Amino acid sequence: MPARHEEIADELRRAIDREEYTVGSLLPAETELAAQYGVSRGTVRQAVATLTAEGLIGSRQGARRVVLASRRSQSFAELRSFAEWARAMGREATGQVVEQEYRPASKEDSIRLQLPFGTPVLHVLRVRGLDGEPVLLERTVYADWISPTVETIEPDCPSVTQRLYDETGLVFAYGEHVIDAVAAGARDAELLEIRRTSPLLRVRRVTTTREGRPVEWSDDRYRSDAVSFSVHNSIDNNALARKTAE
Repeated sequence: MPARHEEIADELRRAIDREEYTVGSLLPAETELAAQYGVSRGTVRQAVATLTAEGLIGSRQGARRVVLASRRSQSFAELRSFAEWARAMGREATGQVVEQEYRPASKEDSIRLQLPFGTPVLHVLRVRGLDGEPVLLERTVYADWISPTVETIEPDCPSVTQRLYDETGLVFAYGEHVIDAVAAGARDAELLEIRRTSPLLRVRRVTTTREGRPVEWSDDRYRSDAVSFSVHNSIDNNALARKTAE
């Protein structure tokens, strides 16, 4: 069970996410927050210190804290997992496998997954949605050692990440993300219910275990009118954040 200051920090993050406190505005004084949450000022200070370390609010001795960012930086779990991210925003994530088949590892597959050329790997094309609206296509290639488990997961599973953890204890620990823009082809346009050549945000990623063993590599394509990415810089935090379009 999280400590009380962690719960308060999370509530304040969500309030900032909802823009109840906008960029440049002041948070309530410590005494007000302590009264609001029914805790001591020391507990409030711990919560505020957490948000300050994340670069979400500014800190000045003897002054009320100023909101520096309207969206919080995301944990690796939220950034890697579409379902985790959606849940953190209070949205419902959906998923549906459109295609799934084994193919011999291509040169790119073998390099990214550190496997011999021609090793059978599982290719999955999945449509992901927010509150029922399609916003993302995931083209994922799974390493041979995890493919049999992925293959048994039901096509409409909302979180493959969580299912793999529940069934195998697998933790996705490290990832590299490369972001660029592409135009939607006929297939992508049909699945995302957009016009052909519409701009898509493409995120290519490789994810590994704590030991550095590649689990998957994926070509993810987001509708640019539904999702965007931002980088919020601070001395202690330079995290990438994914958010819904305004």
